[in-house]
Amino acid sequence: MKLFHGSNTTINTINFAKCKPYKDFGQGFYLTEIKEQAMQMARRTASIYGGEPIVTAFEFDKTAAFNNTPTLLIKHFENPDEEWALFVMGNRSRIQVYPVHEYDIVIGPVADDTIATLFRNFDDGIIELPTLVSGLRYKKISSQYFFHSQKAVVYLKVL
Repeated sequence: MKLFHGSNTTINTINFAKCKPYKDFGQGFYLTEIKEQAMQMARRTASIYGGEPIVTAFEFDKTAAFNNTPTLLIKHFENPDEEWALFVMGNRSRIQVYPVHEYDIVIGPVADDTIATLFRNFDDGIIELPTLVSGLRYKKISSQYFFHSQKAVVYLKVL
């Protein structure tokens, strides 16, 4: 399966030290199967840090990765539900101990900036968890693939 990473530099090797903390699924390497989503991230990154927007394509051997689940821990969120919301909030929290999970790969929806307001309202006690999840149904949801370990990135090949 083809996945894309948007940045301001070409990615030849994955360096976890360059990955930012406090993201949806934690500190790690993020990709998407949606090329335009990767391009939007590349434009955003280039506008913040300089350089040109660059999308790097990867081949992800998903079948081999999923067949290796005894040694590779994988979490797949199909939809933005309560479990997903609490997982994302835990990873984005600046008061949590990192890492907040042991998964090598996490697949699921993106909590973009439009969803951040819902998270803030929940965190501030303005809305309850069911209201947060209900509000997510009306948002445009996109996908992300998160790689958290060296044993996970073995299943990625730069194209």
